[in-house]
Amino acid sequence: MQQVPETKFQTIPPRILLGPGPMMVPPRVLQAMVNPMIGYLDPDFISIMEEVSDLLKIVYSTKSATTMALSGTGSAGMEAGLNSILEPNDVVVMCIHGFFCERQFEMATRVGANVIPLRSDWGKPFPPDLLEKEIKKHKNVKLVTTVQAETSTGILQPLEDLSKIAKNHDALFMVDAVTSLGANPVEFDSVGIDYAYSATQKGLACPPGLSPAAISNNALNAIKNRQTKPSSWYLDLGLISDYWGDAHTYHHTAPVTMILALRESLKIIVEEGLQNRFDRHNLNASALRAGLEALGLTVVSQNGYRLSQITPFTIPKNIDCVEGRKILLREFGIEIGRGLGEFAEKVWRVGLMGESSKPEYVLNLLAALEKLLPRYGNEIEPGSALSAASRILSDN
Repeated sequence: MQQVPETKFQTIPPRILLGPGPMMVPPRVLQAMVNPMIGYLDPDFISIMEEVSDLLKIVYSTKSATTMALSGTGSAGMEAGLNSILEPNDVVVMCIHGFFCERQFEMATRVGANVIPLRSDWGKPFPPDLLEKEIKKHKNVKLVTTVQAETSTGILQPLEDLSKIAKNHDALFMVDAVTSLGANPVEFDSVGIDYAYSATQKGLACPPGLSPAAISNNALNAIKNRQTKPSSWYLDLGLISDYWGDAHTYHHTAPVTMILALRESLKIIVEEGLQNRFDRHNLNASALRAGLEALGLTVVSQNGYRLSQITPFTIPKNIDCVEGRKILLREFGIEIGRGLGEFAEKVWRVGLMGESSKPEYVLNLLAALEKLLPRYGNEIEPGSALSAASRILSDN
């Protein structure tokens, strides 16, 4: 009999997840995943899918869209939209203001589309007038894309003006809601979004593995009336929407356990109330920023457009990016994220999303930073960060 190799960790050491994702997961969601297995065409599972679809309509603020959970992470939702909507040589204008906007660009070029990248400053929202000026130069623009909550820069992008410009030029509007869904309003119908995708491991407080998405009738019609089939069969939104729609036409083996988890996480969100949830994220982020500023650390995202879920701040002086994060993890049991792209080696990113957006986690992190900074010659007033954050929390 072959000996089983020794594993490094029999159980994962406990930690507080305050990076860009995954986040902490509520016990109710984990418990939902240990339900007995059920077939993906079982009539009871079809009923569960329909419940998930209805709950997603609430979170996406839509009555008209087809809602579904794609089998894959947020990048699968991104690729599904670009592969399904765009055909070779279709014109797509991309509003790029961060790392994940650039990922949209990379994917669109692989489809063979005629990609028009519009790049603006990191750490600031994308300016609508840049889109307005450029889109007039092109005929038959099929799609305009952007990221609502840019995880790399901590910016919450206003969508209304970008959507209006796209509609004025008969273009579809695609939105990355990976970090926004469940923590910011994603007003699918009122904004005029045609396709939005998210991920389960951030604001939805679920394990990674699904990309909840919503697609308008206009976008579905564009997919159904393509001249060529999408290059990806697995990520064909036309086929997937048939599986999640009324017909429930078989497409692929759905990740049953993950869909059970998503249903539970969506129920928790609806029970809390969307506005209450948004307010909670805003409050905890405000407390975190106050604490960081008391330590002399700079939040790099532009004030007035700051994302509550992700706060990027300058790495303290004399501290190595990797070493500092490792100390926070190993000594204090707290995970935070590194910078990406233009912010690599310059910032750390704190994620306060879903189950990880709690006052006690904010205070735990600030207490750890108050102990870490003086080791590297950073002069601080002991207790200043905790006092600043506590004032924000107590006042609200």
